[in-house]
Amino acid sequence: MFAEIITIGDEILIGQIVDTNSAWMAVELNKIGVKVKQITSISDDAAHIVNALDQAQQRADLILITGGLGPTRDDITKHTLANYFNMPLRSDEATLAHVRQFFEKLNRPMIDLNIKQAEVPDGCTVIMNKNGTAPCMWFEHQGKIIVSMPGVPFEMKYLMEDEIIPRIKNSFQLPFIIHQTILTAGLGESFLAQQIQDIEESLPSHIKLAYLPKLGLVRLRLSASGLDELALKTEISTYTRQIVERVEQYVVLTEDVPFEKAIMDLMAKHELSFSVAESCTGGYLSHLFTQHPGSSTVFQGGAVTYSNALKQAVLGVQEQTLIQFGAVSEQTAEEMALGAINNFNTDYAIAITGVAGPGGGTAEKPVGLVWIAVANKTTVKAKRYQFANQRLQNIERAALAAMMLLFLQLKSDLKN
Repeated sequence: MFAEIITIGDEILIGQIVDTNSAWMAVELNKIGVKVKQITSISDDAAHIVNALDQAQQRADLILITGGLGPTRDDITKHTLANYFNMPLRSDEATLAHVRQFFEKLNRPMIDLNIKQAEVPDGCTVIMNKNGTAPCMWFEHQGKIIVSMPGVPFEMKYLMEDEIIPRIKNSFQLPFIIHQTILTAGLGESFLAQQIQDIEESLPSHIKLAYLPKLGLVRLRLSASGLDELALKTEISTYTRQIVERVEQYVVLTEDVPFEKAIMDLMAKHELSFSVAESCTGGYLSHLFTQHPGSSTVFQGGAVTYSNALKQAVLGVQEQTLIQFGAVSEQTAEEMALGAINNFNTDYAIAITGVAGPGGGTAEKPVGLVWIAVANKTTVKAKRYQFANQRLQNIERAALAAMMLLFLQLKSDLKN
């Protein structure tokens, strides 16, 4: 079964807000065996809405629409749908009572625009929106289901979870969709594909393999679709095992979790701790770790030592090292990592120092040059990286490279 998501709103197209609704809905639909065929964003324009609906019905069985249901003149979705399905508007008594109650709780008067929120196309199924005043509308048209929901994320999510998804499951016989992720590092996408070419070619038609590369990592995703859940899980497990055995040295984990979370889970399992010493990444590496609940189990903290003075005062980097080799050097990175180990009393430490750009580079130390060091209680190793001249990309690449260096050191230590 295929679905299409249509988001309506000029604010999305001009970049005023980011469309997070579609990504969330796609995940939830996939869980129940509904494949999203296309996601479309359009303006608050009747002709655009009609055109998008016409095209969506050629591709999908289910069309989910968000946005344009507010009380103001620029919210035209409801009126456009009424015209599209040739349904006059009527006042829905249950919705009107809900709107009245909503405003009574806020101790605010209702005006005509609020009363008009209770108007719906006469012929749709009205689904109460308990978290707002705009009702959800369910249409059945020529064998297709079209659902119009508010664009406010928490209103849409409640409606999807409590109302729409249960109704979809009751309306269609849905297949099971099973995913298995294999996170790899240290081997490019094309080389990885070459290593497992014969395995990929042996996959049956109902199992697909996707390559999802990102800054030095490649996430392999096996997806199986069918009516026999147990058989699908068995097949997926078999092919996962074959791939892992083939490229074992590059496999980070076989769970669909972020790389930094995988590192912390591994460290927690072995009761290890770590800290960071950041310069050019300005705290971004720490953010990647601390965004996850439970990070304090292994991540003790660290320091953002942007200036040479702080590198000396907080991390104990020697003044002579900075004078002789500079802040962006192998020697400084190593002393930063050792300083974090000693001052923050952790089992491991990562240090990053570099020229993020776009300015500040020299012939000897160009923009994008980054030194990263990882230390444990007995050793410290540093590695040189040369990235490009885009500041934000350099920060992201440096953070990922640091995590990779830590992961490889951790994996090596745990083997021994």
